[in-house]
Amino acid sequence: MDIRYSANQKDFKRYTTEEVRKEFLIENLFKADEVTAVYSHVDRMVTFGCMPVNSEVPLEKGIDVWHNFGTKFILERREIGIFNLGGDGSITADGKTYELGYKDCLYITMGTKEVKFKSKDSGKPAKFYMVSAPAHRAFETKLLTIKDANKVPCGDAATSNKRTINQFIHTDV
Repeated sequence: MDIRYSANQKDFKRYTTEEVRKEFLIENLFKADEVTAVYSHVDRMVTFGCMPVNSEVPLEKGIDVWHNFGTKFILERREIGIFNLGGDGSITADGKTYELGYKDCLYITMGTKEVKFKSKDSGKPAKFYMVSAPAHRAFETKLLTIKDANKVPCGDAATSNKRTINQFIHTDV
């Protein structure tokens, strides 16, 4: 797991483009049948990527959970939001399977012991983009499609900023 530390304000002003990219850009997040993880000390967030192609892939694949998190399983004290940016796939969380299409989201609550990823078609694999944060309370694990998202129009065409924000993991959804 790649570990990133926060940048000092004074030092950051002197960073070159290459140094900024090295500190903040996450590259190669989706590797076939692997889990890529980047831990940021800013808000203790972890960004994960998983692209199951030939087999089902567990969330903890290639991660020393005790060493990196000090817990028995990743979501013991964390929650995670997972977005599918690829082909159709499924996520199994503690034995319950959720089907995710393109742009669908699955929120998985803290305390979930086992999470596995699978693609429906290895020729067009799912690409699961995930963000995990520390949690202090368990909520219901919930599948949200793009149709379920709370749509917030904002910006203006005159300033080339017109867009719609789709809120998935939000109290209004």
